[in-house]
Amino acid sequence: MLLQGIFPPITTPFYPDGNVYFKKLESNVERYSRTPCAGIVVLGSTGEAILLSDQERRDVLKSAREAAAPNKVLIAGTGIESAIETLRFTEYAAELGYDVAMVRTPHYYKKQMQPGNMLAFYRTVADQSPLPVMIYNFPQATGYDIPAELVIELAEHPNLIGIKESSGDVEKVRTMVEGTRQILRSATVTETFEAITPRMLAAASRLHGEGGELVQVGAASSSLPPKPSSTAVTVVGKMKTRQKEVGFQVLVGAAQKLHPSLDAGAAGAILAFACAAPTACYEIYAAWKENDAELARLKQERIANAAQLVVGDLGVPGVKYGMDFNGYFGGSVRLPLLPLTGQAKSDIERLLADVRN
Repeated sequence: MLLQGIFPPITTPFYPDGNVYFKKLESNVERYSRTPCAGIVVLGSTGEAILLSDQERRDVLKSAREAAAPNKVLIAGTGIESAIETLRFTEYAAELGYDVAMVRTPHYYKKQMQPGNMLAFYRTVADQSPLPVMIYNFPQATGYDIPAELVIELAEHPNLIGIKESSGDVEKVRTMVEGTRQILRSATVTETFEAITPRMLAAASRLHGEGGELVQVGAASSSLPPKPSSTAVTVVGKMKTRQKEVGFQVLVGAAQKLHPSLDAGAAGAILAFACAAPTACYEIYAAWKENDAELARLKQERIANAAQLVVGDLGVPGVKYGMDFNGYFGGSVRLPLLPLTGQAKSDIERLLADVRN
């Protein structure tokens, strides 16, 4: 599956009394669906997933899934400390129609989180998961930083398709990209090389009541059956698809280092800052994709200080206030997180003044 571009890891809105505000959740998702973002991540760290009950997590997944546009890749944060609970939640996400499971590194028993433990955990989850699995590394929150060498070893598993690397370590990104370069897999994409998931293909097939038809683009007629390639188009319903070779895909989580991370080989990013400024983040990726290094650098400089303050320094409360400032619904956070001071709000407003979305 193709995981390229920008993905906002959406927040979970709350009423003042602390209950989940599902209408605002749906409104935010509908608005992100109209941006150029490649997809949406639900129940990441920015979504305060760890502060939700089991039932709330299930309800949030369901609400976001129903509100999302059908052409957006949907990633569910399903990581729980035990492999068995992670698999149960991943199975629920699959039932709802999510495309990828993002599984954070278990970390509570830190002394026991040795390479053997991590290999066993992720291989067990990947073996049994009904969804492709992404590793999620966020050492600033978990206190555990999965080594690049361990990621490279895990990347050989056919159902482990990528990692969200939120450490901000660009050299680690480079090491993982170089160390997994030999891994080549085929992903279904559109004619213009955008992501298509099995859910999208199934929906297209149901809509038009037909299967796929293989068409060789630009090739002379032949009695031989066409072989799948980058030039072979499969028509599913009215959706034209082709195959693209992809490797183990590294997505990053630090917006202030997006451009250098892309240069290091990252395929895209899951950025908390994109919750408040999705288009500004996408513009960096788009300029890089067009090989316009100078424009990408300028776009990166434009958001660097704001991203560092809003996400790096202030965390979820900063992200939510940035969303409020830019027209999304951020709202309050759950304890033990606290609302921002007046000074912090003023600082955000100053830095986001020219990063409006």
